[in-house]
Amino acid sequence: MSQENVPVLIVGGGLTGLSAAVFLAHHGVRATLVERHPGTSTHPKARAINPRTMELYRAVGMEERVTAGRSPISGNTDLVHVETLAGAERVRMPNASVEDISRISPARWTLIDQNQLEPILRARAEEVGVDLRFHTRLDAVTESADGVTATLTDVGTGESTELRAAYVIAADGSRSPVRDLLSIGSHGRGTLTNLVSFFFDADLEEPLRGRKIIAAYVNNPEVRGTIIPLDNDRKWVINVSFFPDKGQSAEDFTPERCVELVRAAVGVPDLELTLDSVDMPAWDISARVADTFARGRFLVAGDAAHVMPPTGAFGASTGIQDAYNLAWKLALVLADKAGPELLASYDAERRPVAEETVRQAMLRFAVREGKQFQDVAKDLVDEMTMTFGYVYPAGAFTGEGAGAGNITEEPDKPSGRPGARAPHVVIEGAHGPFSAVDLFPVGFTLLTAGASVPWAAAADAGRELGLVLQVRGVGAGGDYADTEGTFTERYGVADGGAVLVRPDGVVAWRAGSAPEGDVAATVTGVLRRILALD
Repeated sequence: MSQENVPVLIVGGGLTGLSAAVFLAHHGVRATLVERHPGTSTHPKARAINPRTMELYRAVGMEERVTAGRSPISGNTDLVHVETLAGAERVRMPNASVEDISRISPARWTLIDQNQLEPILRARAEEVGVDLRFHTRLDAVTESADGVTATLTDVGTGESTELRAAYVIAADGSRSPVRDLLSIGSHGRGTLTNLVSFFFDADLEEPLRGRKIIAAYVNNPEVRGTIIPLDNDRKWVINVSFFPDKGQSAEDFTPERCVELVRAAVGVPDLELTLDSVDMPAWDISARVADTFARGRFLVAGDAAHVMPPTGAFGASTGIQDAYNLAWKLALVLADKAGPELLASYDAERRPVAEETVRQAMLRFAVREGKQFQDVAKDLVDEMTMTFGYVYPAGAFTGEGAGAGNITEEPDKPSGRPGARAPHVVIEGAHGPFSAVDLFPVGFTLLTAGASVPWAAAADAGRELGLVLQVRGVGAGGDYADTEGTFTERYGVADGGAVLVRPDGVVAWRAGSAPEGDVAATVTGVLRRILALD
């Protein structure tokens, strides 16, 4: 059996795995990706990518591609809970406005179906040289002190190969074989409901009554499910729950039964429709979080690490953000510019975010299942806070942020403290205004309030450690004008202060005022602590 070597093996070719491959390539890391299915998803599944995730695609030059592939329903805003589509609404979930988002980010929500986004990611991964192996199964993994040996089988030919990797990213879905091989447990409510999905063609203009829905959650004595538009015209998909504990199964969904269920969900008994297909196997909505996201040389991400109800558009974006958090850390560890312990910060940072995100998705799911909105409203965190406002309680940062405060903060009033996302601020250079967010993907960035000269020696600290570290001043005497005069407030520093931002746009350290003593030594010490070099 032949053996190959690669820095990173990615198991799973969905949104998280393909994104991980693209992000690793951005940082110069060669990866091999294996996926047991012959191609990318053929089902819409995840339907929305939040603005923070779009910032990440923007960072690797993919924002325009993803936006160009957006769904025909991109202008839709309504998320409604109904007894039937033709009947009265039980509740309409609140949505953030475009104006709110523009104060927080240069990016926007993008409605794009999973079966549209995955081919875009796959094409980009191929362009940047990722070794993609679809229709390839992982059969076994063994870990040693210096790497992991994986046994792979080409499903089409039956040929087996051994591949040696320094690290493995398990992005192989909610039933993750890799997670099972590692005996990593999970906790949470588990399976909430079982479903089947089917597509149909119908004119729903009258029951919609002018609404542009993203989804309509239907709950009545005859059917519990979700109606989702595919083209804002005649094509729809409906996900319908069934209950094994009541003797129900996927086999109950005959074509005749599916037609009855659509009519019951729409609330029009004589609705004319064409059933396109019943091609999805039974699936489930679950709520679980893995007990750890990192074990030895294995990093667990996406649905393998956390599954949640598809309420709030949290699932796909949470997994993609896992991959972005991992990519720069793996790149530095593989280049011997950080200690292996840096990877432990992945679990410390991302697992608390997953716990809270699953909790929020469950609150929204309770409303979908019939609970009164007012009974959960006090515990709901709004979408913009969940998108931009999470603050890591511990991880690869140092200073006053560690272990302090809540896991979320209001994104329109950011703290700028270590562990939080570096805020969006409009700044202006020689080529016009742009977002400070766009400065971070190249490596570490030290942003100074005012002239960067007092902090210039920080660049020497970067060079000493073999890092890319740019020093840029914002405001009077700096490299960039503070267009709106908000930099010091949003980053929590006084004139002369500085903020160190990681390659993933998270604040790593902050000095509230002008430096004292040896700047290079101070910043070197900070970086060594962050990168687990001490």
